[in-house]
Amino acid sequence: MATKLFIDTWGWLRLHDKGERYHNEATQAYQRAIAQNGQIYTTDYILDETFTFFFRRLPAPRADQSMKALLSAFLSDNFYLIRITEERFAQTQVLRSKFLDKPLISFTDLTSMLVMQECKITTILTQDAHFTHVNIGFELVP
Repeated sequence: MATKLFIDTWGWLRLHDKGERYHNEATQAYQRAIAQNGQIYTTDYILDETFTFFFRRLPAPRADQSMKALLSAFLSDNFYLIRITEERFAQTQVLRSKFLDKPLISFTDLTSMLVMQECKITTILTQDAHFTHVNIGFELVP
């Protein structure tokens, strides 16, 4: 069974900006997953955040290049771009209400958690501790 790796905004930013702290560690974790014929997952909400940050943090031509390179990766068989449908949005609202004691978890993170549960993914390329605060069994890498 192939390894499944979900990549959060944090992960995509680290992978695309060599100046980011943890760039090397994130790249190694990503390359390990690819070498194991891993399946890479993310959502359209994550790409929305990622592209916004690309253009805030990188020179515009480099941000544009990174955006296009990332989108083209999802043409590969082992990359999966999951859309947040109306049904997933509604399910995330239920999840949001379940975690009222954790108001700092973003709605986007909750959509990611929902997709990860749906796709049976436990490993996520991020340093966002919110994924461990929900006690669902997510493992953060690097």
